[in-house]
Amino acid sequence: MIIIWSIVMYIGQVSKDILKWPRPLSPPVVKLEVRTDAEYGMPSTHAMAATAISFSFLIATMNQYKYPFELGLTAAFVFSTLVCLSRLYTGMHTVLDVIGGALISAVLLVLLYPAWDSIDHLLLTSPFCPLLSIAVPLLLCYNYPKLDYYSPTRADTTTILGAGAGATVGFWLNHQYAAPAYSGENLGFPLITGMTVVLVLARFFTGLFVILLTRQLMKSVVLGTLCYCYKFPISDLEARRRLEVEVPYKFVTYSSVGFTATVIVPLLHGLLGLI
Repeated sequence: MIIIWSIVMYIGQVSKDILKWPRPLSPPVVKLEVRTDAEYGMPSTHAMAATAISFSFLIATMNQYKYPFELGLTAAFVFSTLVCLSRLYTGMHTVLDVIGGALISAVLLVLLYPAWDSIDHLLLTSPFCPLLSIAVPLLLCYNYPKLDYYSPTRADTTTILGAGAGATVGFWLNHQYAAPAYSGENLGFPLITGMTVVLVLARFFTGLFVILLTRQLMKSVVLGTLCYCYKFPISDLEARRRLEVEVPYKFVTYSSVGFTATVIVPLLHGLLGLI
């Protein structure tokens, strides 16, 4: 899912800056978001992400867990549809942007699905996985399409690829030294009791706290280091938007987040007896 998410989002973000289709005019629409208004509109990456995540989750779990396929299909369709409708409601995309994003994701899922097992096997077993997982996304981030004005698309793309890279390295490390990624068993859902709910919540909030702490710590350390190396004050927003600052800042920070989520948090869960 993480690999699919990274690929889909990269293609979507790059497509925006190549096509350069504007967002809906305001008026007549009322825009309820400000940050992403500087980005172009086509395709809707929210629609792409929602479609890719929900349906890749369905495909990946339908043979691993025992649940009605119709229920999973309905949930995936409803989730992706609600996200698409939300982009229209907030005034950030046209109907064409949303339909285009969903269709691009659907095509990518169809094209990538035959290679899922091969990609998984390669990323979990190849000794070159950690190197490639870091080098390829970094290369893509440093060669992101240039615009005439600043847009947050490069920063967002670097964040996504960084998180995906860190998680991929974490999965590889777990597979090599902790536990195989696939058990080969068809699993049922556990009986939900009060203790199960408490355990799930404890795991969730423990993981969330550690991930947020990691992000805040790495942001401070990486940005402070870059400020020192390139001689600019931490409050200089323009300097932080420069390629040589923005890419390493975002990539190192969020690759640390991805690694923490897949390696450090599960280890902590084990130490605390939450597994």
